[in-house]
Amino acid sequence: MISSHNEPRPSDLGDVRTANRAVVLRHVRRHAPCSRADIAAHTGLNKATVSSLVGELVERRLLRETGLTENRVGRPATMLVLDGAPYAALGMQIGADELVVLATDLAGTRLLTWRRAFAAPSSSPAETVRALAALARRAITRLTGQGRRVLGLSVGVPGLVDADGAVPRATALGWRDVALAADLRAALREPDLAVDVDTDANLAALAEHRHGAYAGTSHLVHLTGGASVGAGIVADGRLLRGARGFAGEVGHLTLDPAGPGCACGRRGCLVAYAGLPAVVGRLLPDTRQDGPVTDFLPEIQRIQALARQDDPTVLAGLADVGCHVGHAASVLANLINPQAVVVGGHFATLAPWLLPAARAEFAARTHAPAAGGCLLDASTLGSSATALGGATAALAVVESGRLPAA
Repeated sequence: MISSHNEPRPSDLGDVRTANRAVVLRHVRRHAPCSRADIAAHTGLNKATVSSLVGELVERRLLRETGLTENRVGRPATMLVLDGAPYAALGMQIGADELVVLATDLAGTRLLTWRRAFAAPSSSPAETVRALAALARRAITRLTGQGRRVLGLSVGVPGLVDADGAVPRATALGWRDVALAADLRAALREPDLAVDVDTDANLAALAEHRHGAYAGTSHLVHLTGGASVGAGIVADGRLLRGARGFAGEVGHLTLDPAGPGCACGRRGCLVAYAGLPAVVGRLLPDTRQDGPVTDFLPEIQRIQALARQDDPTVLAGLADVGCHVGHAASVLANLINPQAVVVGGHFATLAPWLLPAARAEFAARTHAPAAGGCLLDASTLGSSATALGGATAALAVVESGRLPAA
C-alpha cells in the first residue's frame, strides 16, 4: 500500500495530541472554571477530541471536576479547573544575601517558600552548589512526604546563563565558567527530575507574565534589582533570549564612561549606580566601616525609615538612583517598545521614592510620544519573584502537553 505524503505518521498523531493537551490546559488555566463545551467552543477542537483529552487529564489528575453549574443555557455542565495536586515544581534564586526555594503546584498555589541566609558573593561556586542542593533536598523531602511528585527545579542566577545551564560570567558573584546545572545535578545525585538554570531576570519575567499585575501582557520587561541588575524581556508572549541566551544584560549598560567603577572592570555601569550594594554603600556610608554587607534587609529598612523621615540626603540619593533606573528603562523602551517595564527587588521596595524620578527620566529620554505607550511600574510579586518564575518554568513540560511519566 502506498502512503500519501500528507498521511500522518503515528509520531505525528502523538505530537498533535500533545499540542492539543497543551491547548486544553492553557484554556482551563486562563478561564477556569469552564466546561468541556466551553473548551470546544473557544479552542476550535471538536467535542469528541475535547472529551477524550479531558478524560485523560482528569485521570492523570491534571484537571479536576468541580461539580455542575446551572447558570447557563441548556443542561447543567460539569465544570473543570486545574488540579495537579499530586505534582509540584521548585524554583530557586541566588540573591545578594540569601538563597530562596519556592514550590508551587500546577494551579500556581504556593506550597512552601523558604529562605536561607547565604552570602553568595563571598562564597565559592562549590559552596553555593552545596547550599542549593541542601535546600532543594529539604524541600523535595517535604513535598514527597505530602505525597507529591516533584517534576522539576529551576534556579535563577544574577549573571549570564547559556543553553546548557552553565554560567560563563556572573560578575556580582565573582563567577566565571561555572557548570551550575551539571554541578547541581551531580550534588543531587542525578535526581529523577529536570534541573535547569536561567537568569534571575528571565525567571522573574516569567513570574510577572503569569502571576503579576501585568499577567498576560504580550510585551513586558522585568528589571531586577539586587546584587546585579538584569532585564527579563517578554516579546510576543515569549522570552527574548538572543543567539546564546545572553539577552537583557542591562546591568552593564554604560550610563557614563566617567562614572563609578564597576566590578566588571568598566566605569559608569547601571549596576554601579543602582545595584543593591551600590545603593546601600551610597546612602548608608557608615556600613563600609564594617566590611562587605552580608545581610541587606536591615540596611534597606534603615533607608526606608530615613526616607519616611524626609532625610534630605537619602531622598536626594534615591531620586538619583531613580533617574538611572529611568534612563535604563528608556533604553529598553526605545529598543523593544514593551507595554510595561516592571521593576523588582530593592527597586520595588524603594519604589515610593524611586519611581517619581524614574518616571520623569523615562518620559524625557523615550523617543516615541507618551513613551510609546509603555508604563513604568513596580512589581507586586515581592522578593521571591525569581523563585516563583523558576517553579513556573519547571512546570513548562506539563503545560506543553507532555504527561508526567506514570
